Amino acid sequence: MTRPPGLIHEFLRQLESRQSLHSESNPDLPRYDVQNPTDRGLLVTSSRPQRFFLGTGASIFTNYLIPAITSAQHEVILVTCFWAPSRTLTALCEALSKLAAHRRRLVQEARATGSTPIPPLHVRICLSSRSLLQKLLHPQSRSGYTYPPASWHKKLGLPEPALLEAGGIRLEAKSLFFLPFSVMHPKFVIIDRQRAFVPSCNVSWESWLEGCVEITGDAVRALFAFYSRTWEDPADTEPARDAWSDRVPGDSEAAGTSWDGAEAGLVMVRSTARLCVDLESHDTVATLVLPSSYHRNPRFRPFPWQRSPPPPDTPLNIASMQLFERAQRSIYIQTPNLTCESVIIALLDALARGVEVNIVTNRNMMLLEQLVTAGTTTSWCIRSLIRRFCRPKAALGGKQKAQSGGGDASRDLEAGLPNTGTRVGRLLIWYFHAKNPSSPGVLEGQPAVATRPQGEEPVHSHLKLALVDAEYALLGSGNLDRASWFTSQELGILFQSRELCSKIKAAVDGVLEGRLDLIFDSDHGTGSN
Repeated sequence: MTRPPGLIHEFLRQLESRQSLHSESNPDLPRYDVQNPTDRGLLVTSSRPQRFFLGTGASIFTNYLIPAITSAQHEVILVTCFWAPSRTLTALCEALSKLAAHRRRLVQEARATGSTPIPPLHVRICLSSRSLLQKLLHPQSRSGYTYPPASWHKKLGLPEPALLEAGGIRLEAKSLFFLPFSVMHPKFVIIDRQRAFVPSCNVSWESWLEGCVEITGDAVRALFAFYSRTWEDPADTEPARDAWSDRVPGDSEAAGTSWDGAEAGLVMVRSTARLCVDLESHDTVATLVLPSSYHRNPRFRPFPWQRSPPPPDTPLNIASMQLFERAQRSIYIQTPNLTCESVIIALLDALARGVEVNIVTNRNMMLLEQLVTAGTTTSWCIRSLIRRFCRPKAALGGKQKAQSGGGDASRDLEAGLPNTGTRVGRLLIWYFHAKNPSSPGVLEGQPAVATRPQGEEPVHSHLKLALVDAEYALLGSGNLDRASWFTSQELGILFQSRELCSKIKAAVDGVLEGRLDLIFDSDHGTGSN
């Protein structure tokens, strides 16, 4: 079997045909005009994947993201959803404090010798959620809320402004949130507009299994555009372009100002699930940068006789559905939650075409959040998926696709698989569990070489990953739940590369060994729910 040609062409065609449906009175955030070649180039681009990390959020931040932040010469952009007191925040505060002290010494040396002063380091922190009260009282404005310097230490747990200023670190902190449920859910870090990290973890305390991909290349420019169109002053049509932003790493008058945090004895957090995989190759990889705008209207239909509405036509939703609908051999999904009905129907349709579907999720993760934002839970949806899979029915007449391209808008929620005449694909469902739930895994003030081998054990999986036909890999912030598909702002990054898919799948399989419970296997009739 051969794949139908033109996934990217079909993605752009569908996006263009549906863009006219968006309300101009409440434009997308961020907004892309697919008719504009420049904007198309911010969605359809290329990248050079460098590394793929697995571990807990604290281990990924302290071992990879914070060292990258302290190596920046001009600019750090840190975008996250949740911001909470945690080992991650403590490590970030300490790193910025020690970096500021290091830079202050360089400033003093430059003054004493009359040499060229080091350039300032711009640090931009963007977040959405700190607490329930913060969200309830948050300004409902596109401009969001900018934290005054006096609040940085007390409210955000960051260093004192005077310390940062003495080191030439110019920090800005801003939050965006829209009632009732519209968090800005993306997470990414951009260093000097030259390399970027796209993790699944927040600046928060949870010991969850997380993933992160590091990239360079044109996709970094696309990520910066996503940042600037969401977080910078909406009165500015284009962000200011710094003279250094086009320079290659190392080709800068600031060379020598970067700092090796490992030598300063920063907090390092180990994880029993920690793994780093080298993805670097000489070839660029076709890459889609996929935004998904927030929507205030959750479009709830609470009564059982009401059909589930299609999700909004965002680039991420459209591309995800295209992947599921075009799959011919296999779909591998790892998601914290699975409560989006359109996704479930798309997976049933793939199974009806003979596609193998492998799902890794959690049994009891964020139950209250699931009930509030979806009116259901992952466990209930998994039971429904299994029941419908095991109850095949004749193909329904008058089949009509949902506008999002995902699922059958006329499908009875309890209907089974349509009879397509094709051998039904294999369905496997797994729940994640901790392997060794008791190791603390932190040595304060010790370099990485001195840490002990044990570490934090993840208790849930928070990784968001889809692998389709061993050719397409989708990572980012989006879950396969109703909140991500209907109300939250999300960001996905889709790679087309068999080599990359193979490396990521091998890494994930290795980390998941001993951490999965089989719930259902259609080929062997095993598992339970």
